[in-house]
Amino acid sequence: MKIVVIQGPNLNMLGIREQQIYGPMKLEQIHAQMKEFASQNSMEVEFFQSNLEGEIVDKIQECYGDADGIIINAAAYTHTSIAIRDAISAVNLPTIEVHISNIHRREEFRKDSMIAPVCTSSVVGFGPFGYHLAMVGMLQIMNEIKAAQEMQKQQQAGQSAK
Repeated sequence: MKIVVIQGPNLNMLGIREQQIYGPMKLEQIHAQMKEFASQNSMEVEFFQSNLEGEIVDKIQECYGDADGIIINAAAYTHTSIAIRDAISAVNLPTIEVHISNIHRREEFRKDSMIAPVCTSSVVGFGPFGYHLAMVGMLQIMNEIKAAQEMQKQQQAGQSAK
């Protein structure tokens, strides 16, 4: 199972910017923890960060046929990008939105997520631990998909035998 983690603008500055909101952890540290979880659970994880909306859209599109799921922190683009929303919708992969801070307790313009309606779920306000929660959630989603596929195969096999 391959998960692509997509990080949006300014997340490359974690550990430096607004530590009172985002904490002291650097993005590389968060990714190292995610990689460790992935290796313990037979998951492949790929990381991508860009400050450019079009590059994020391209990366989401590249996931089609190459990945089983996406974990995305679109950062500021969460609140503005119809293009990222449309890309997530187009690839139709299980997608978990992550935000380090609780966007619902912040400025008014941060409370609305353009991408949440096309994501499988959202994790907000848990700090860097939110990425771990997203990995656990993605593992559960993948296990449920696998179980549903197995059940469907069994049902088809039972119908063929009749």
